[in-house]
Amino acid sequence: MGERKGTNKYYPPDFDPAKHGSLNRYRNSHPLRERARKLSQGILIIRFEMPYNIWCDGCKNHIGMGVRYNAEKKKVGNYYTTPIYRFRMKCHLCVNYIEMQTDPASCDYVIVSGAQRKEERWDMAENEQVLTTEHEEKQKLETDSMYRLEHGVKDKEKLQRAAPSLSELQEAQSAWKDDFALNSLLRGKFREEKKQIREEEEKDQALLKKMSLELKLVPEVEEDKKLATLLKYRSLESYEKKKQMKRSQISSRSWFSSAGDKKLQAAGNSMKRLMIQPKPPPSPAPSAIALGVVRRSSKDGNQSDSKSQTAEEAATSRDSDTRTGSNSTAPEDGAAKPTATSGLVADYSDSSSEAEE
Repeated sequence: MGERKGTNKYYPPDFDPAKHGSLNRYRNSHPLRERARKLSQGILIIRFEMPYNIWCDGCKNHIGMGVRYNAEKKKVGNYYTTPIYRFRMKCHLCVNYIEMQTDPASCDYVIVSGAQRKEERWDMAENEQVLTTEHEEKQKLETDSMYRLEHGVKDKEKLQRAAPSLSELQEAQSAWKDDFALNSLLRGKFREEKKQIREEEEKDQALLKKMSLELKLVPEVEEDKKLATLLKYRSLESYEKKKQMKRSQISSRSWFSSAGDKKLQAAGNSMKRLMIQPKPPPSPAPSAIALGVVRRSSKDGNQSDSKSQTAEEAATSRDSDTRTGSNSTAPEDGAAKPTATSGLVADYSDSSSEAEE
């Protein structure tokens, strides 16, 4: 605000414009005030902004680009007709002074002392970019025809090397040339995806509402579908096989089967389904016929030994006795017959021995 003090509208009573000329001359002050305190030495105090990142030589700290300082500005030379200015400023972290000056030849700033530049510059030659032609080379191209010819040959070689990449870039740019068609295609794709997502959400909500669940359903995956089909409970037997088994059971069972037989049959069917083998029935006791035992009457009876029963008659008589529930039956005329005690005797003789007796 010091610069505005000489532009106020107050003029003292002893102010004479012909004598003083201006209020600054009347007050013996410079319009820039404190900034012009070293103006007699050719130094002007300005507000300087750091043009790039540097390292301070005094404290070895990093000073970023854009940090502002009160710097002393003075003219140190000319580049043709362009003046070269030098800036001197004090580091805000230590007592070290940093000096920089302009470089009109390269349109840059150069550090004179007190700091080092952090190298972050873009080198066009390293990145294979087209370099600007310098003034000396331009003059040489205009005057030296042989150098111009060599330069043209080198440029043609560069063009041949860069032709494939240039053609690829042109194809890529031509693919994106029609912006309206690409935009409409992309918007159509987004609409289809949005519609599909909405349908899936409605389907999931309907399923959750039907099952009365409050879960977050994840999208279906083909592997999950295969696993679900493997975990599905299915019968081990096919429909045709079940049909044949049922027909065989119907044809084999009795027509006059009781409820007990049905229960046993149902139990047998369940055991078959469970793949359980039923226990085999106990083997019957050996009969007298199988053992070669004959029934003979005792000698105390009226019948003789020659009229003995054969093994078959004994077996049939024993079966009839068991059916009627008695050992002997009474004759029809009521006469009592003498009962003969019989016993089981092993017959080890053959037909020849019986003839000899």
